[in-house]
Amino acid sequence: MTNDHHRALINGLLDLAAFLEEHPDLPVSPSLTLHHFSRRDSDADQCAEIDQIAARVGSPIDYEDSPYGHYATSVLFGPVEYRAVAISAAARARHAAETSYHGCIQPDPAPAP
Repeated sequence: MTNDHHRALINGLLDLAAFLEEHPDLPVSPSLTLHHFSRRDSDADQCAEIDQIAARVGSPIDYEDSPYGHYATSVLFGPVEYRAVAISAAARARHAAETSYHGCIQPDPAPAP
């Protein structure tokens, strides 16, 4: 993320916080997660980036999603989470295969009551 994108995101979050404070009657979710997905070339490089982020924010690696091919760390600010994730090449290929038929099969319309 460039400094311009970084600053724009911070400004957007601050604007959102001010907007929500001005409109307490609006419904909101009980939590919010801001994701950063590593875009490095290899799985090892992606995991190294997540390791660096974990060290910078002082959080452990979250192995809960590792069976799915995700390597992640996060830091919480109350109900707001910053989460950095590396998704392995195998997990991306599995997802692509699982969704390759998306939109190709149309269910029959539900019968009229």
